[in-house]
Amino acid sequence: MKHPANVSRVSAEPAGAATPDQIRQVRHLVDRARRIVVLTGAGISTDSGIPDFRGPQGLWTKDPKAERTSDIAFYVADPEVRALAWQGRLHHPVWEAAPNAGHEALVGLERRGSLQLLVTQNIDGLHQQAGSDPAVVVEVHGTVHRVVCLQCDTRWPMAHALDRVRSGEADPACEICGGILKSDTISFGQSLVEADLERAFRAAGEADLLLAVGSTLAVYPIAALPEIAAAGGAPVVVVNGSPTQYDARADAVLRGPISEILPALVG
Repeated sequence: MKHPANVSRVSAEPAGAATPDQIRQVRHLVDRARRIVVLTGAGISTDSGIPDFRGPQGLWTKDPKAERTSDIAFYVADPEVRALAWQGRLHHPVWEAAPNAGHEALVGLERRGSLQLLVTQNIDGLHQQAGSDPAVVVEVHGTVHRVVCLQCDTRWPMAHALDRVRSGEADPACEICGGILKSDTISFGQSLVEADLERAFRAAGEADLLLAVGSTLAVYPIAALPEIAAAGGAPVVVVNGSPTQYDARADAVLRGPISEILPALVG
């Protein structure tokens, strides 16, 4: 689908909330589309009680030392960093979080048959918990619900490792080979899974609409998805609570609470 001639560019002012007219115009795009690709970032989960990393209340903003736990070089080299990481996992708000209306709206989009792929930068699993088919979800940064051994590549549910931490192990090792364990997520210094990237890029190139939801669109290569979709002629809509790197190029920018805007676009 090329850019519809009867839909003008709908851009909210940087500090302005999306208006009913803007939402109505974007809903028209959503209703017409048949191959929608959605990219979600941390912003969709903040209403579920999971803070982002770099925002005003972000995990790394409040505790800069915590950022070291997401760097693979520091993680592998320093047992104290690993111990801090395990405490962070043990007390992570994800274990108490529930999907919000934004997650549920995307399930509704899937049930309408127009969602081609849901690419998420989040590791919380809330899309699947909301009811999204795991077959249409690509978790490009992995998941906190599994643990992986960095030596033998064995994977287990995270719950077992956390039980060991609760019982007093500061830095539990692999029970098979003695290797270092970490959450099955992509840390700084690790490569994304090539197959996941290829699937995401291919879907974006085939999309007739891309919704970028709750992502700052600042981290590549995933931030290239809107560019790929636009190059293929698809409108790109940004839904976020704050400005993103792609706002000036988007066909529509809807600013405001994601858990309110997405249901208005899909319901």
